[in-house]
Amino acid sequence: MKNVTIIDHPLAHHSITILRDKGTLTQEFRHHAAIVSKIVAIAATKELKLTDKKIATPLSPMTGRKLKDEIVLVPVLRAGLAMLFALQDFLPGAAVGFIGLERDEKTAIAREYYQKLPKLLKTHTVMVLDPMLATGGSFDDTVSVLKKKGAKHIILVCIVAAPEGLERLAKEYPQIVIYTAAIDRRLNGKKYIVPGLGDFGDRYFGTR
Repeated sequence: MKNVTIIDHPLAHHSITILRDKGTLTQEFRHHAAIVSKIVAIAATKELKLTDKKIATPLSPMTGRKLKDEIVLVPVLRAGLAMLFALQDFLPGAAVGFIGLERDEKTAIAREYYQKLPKLLKTHTVMVLDPMLATGGSFDDTVSVLKKKGAKHIILVCIVAAPEGLERLAKEYPQIVIYTAAIDRRLNGKKYIVPGLGDFGDRYFGTR
């Protein structure tokens, strides 16, 4: 899929293996979720534009480079918060918007229960954060909301994706680039990613 970038990095493989292991406890799960999130974020931000800035170091004046793009981070609640915490280490000044989606366990369809977004301009780079891209429904709904609010440049960032969700988004939004650390085999009958890593939110927040 031309709109999908898979992050092939030894540290990402190492941490994802720990995330997948059902014996991994909450503290270690959180630690490695942050590692993978940061690795994927580095790749997802590589196309951001820079602008020159004149500064003075302790020894001499010079022209440095700083981010030109204004970035808005939009975690899909609640699992997306795990990625937000990690990305804020790199982008502490980025505006943050929230979209809350709750999955119906019988239908696997997400229901929106919360929305709070900053003003979105066509010049903003909006990064949607959700660790698991399964059916693609949550991402689809989120992108639809963001576009209605004025977003033009949207990047989707996840940790594990299923082929079914990627195909759906490629059909609906062929212009949007998706960054992921892994593409798994398929969805099972309950629309969970296989082999996956279980319910990311429950494992991250210790609510399983």
